[in-house]
Amino acid sequence: MPPLNYSGKLVLAPMVRTGELPIRLSALRYGADLVWSPEIVDKKIIACKRIVNEKINCVDFIQADKDNNVVFRTHRHHEHSKIIFQLGTASPELAVQAATIVAADVAGIDVNSGCPKHFSIHSGMGAALLRTPDKLVAILEALVKEVGKKFDIGISVKIRILDTPEATFELVERLVKTGISALTVHCRKIAMRPRERAIRDGYLAGIANICREAGVTCIANGDVYCRGDLTLLKDMYGIDSAMIATSAETNVSCFSADTKDNVRPWREVAEEIFKTAVEIDNHTTNTKYILGRIIPGRDVMYRGIMQSHSHDEMKRVFQGLPPRETEPLKSQNPKQAKASSIQDLEPKTEPMSNPKRKIAISALEDLCMGIDHQRQKLEDVETPFRDGPSALQTVG
Repeated sequence: MPPLNYSGKLVLAPMVRTGELPIRLSALRYGADLVWSPEIVDKKIIACKRIVNEKINCVDFIQADKDNNVVFRTHRHHEHSKIIFQLGTASPELAVQAATIVAADVAGIDVNSGCPKHFSIHSGMGAALLRTPDKLVAILEALVKEVGKKFDIGISVKIRILDTPEATFELVERLVKTGISALTVHCRKIAMRPRERAIRDGYLAGIANICREAGVTCIANGDVYCRGDLTLLKDMYGIDSAMIATSAETNVSCFSADTKDNVRPWREVAEEIFKTAVEIDNHTTNTKYILGRIIPGRDVMYRGIMQSHSHDEMKRVFQGLPPRETEPLKSQNPKQAKASSIQDLEPKTEPMSNPKRKIAISALEDLCMGIDHQRQKLEDVETPFRDGPSALQTVG
């Protein structure tokens, strides 16, 4: 496989739960140039067994001691030269061991040093690495030497901006000397939430310049909505590539849109993703979660999908039927009479507030997804960095 070129690309961000194989394949069909996997912790992938799933033309990394639970699945044909495996790690040795396991099946390894959520920062991973730059540098150098060069794949890192441009530039100057091929900068500080506006001025142009001088691709993340934004950010800040996260969750056709309002109808996108999920035998709970991010919460189909327990039941909902033939969908208001078809299920009460964050998943299904997925149900959990020492005080 030729060396991976990260430049001039619009790419899919690493997203826990959302960024599984159905979304990644759909993103590629809609024009994404590269796709990132969700973050997977080094020890978890080390404990996996690799199997070739001929039935769906995929490679699976499974937990044999946990009912063959699939930790990472990649398509051998459609993804092989476009999938970047994001690694959660705080150890050069474990990072190399984990990356070696998947290296033959991916196009690159990305180190997560930007995620501020608990599942990522515990044990010194994720954004916690911004407080220990010596360790981060050691991890990247080890991966470049022991994995990137041996397997001829790209090594990259994803960071956040620090408290000041000067502290950020100092960190970036150290990282680009490790031999990495690309650096993604999420233009928000550690404690900032996705709803807060990304900070580019004073930061992004300087970071792009440092990367350019070192021959490292600079990828901008944060408030990127469509392909048109890639051109805009190139012209304004001199970056090479751009990464889309939130917009891809709600409508993955954004990769082919020139403006954020020029995406495909959500119904079309939902059907594309559902079809893909069935084809690659995706876990039902994950399919339901992904569709719940796309289908408007006030639409009757949303409630039908949330009450489904299998792909067959979801298929009935897409056909305009209740999920179960013998158990029609119940109205949100228990006092309402049962409806005989999905068209009868328009809620007659006020819609629930923030419906996309109240996805009903049974306890049994949550258990199957594993403890990492359970932790993601609280998406806006506050991080210990908000009231603790700033990254500026500890990075240098």
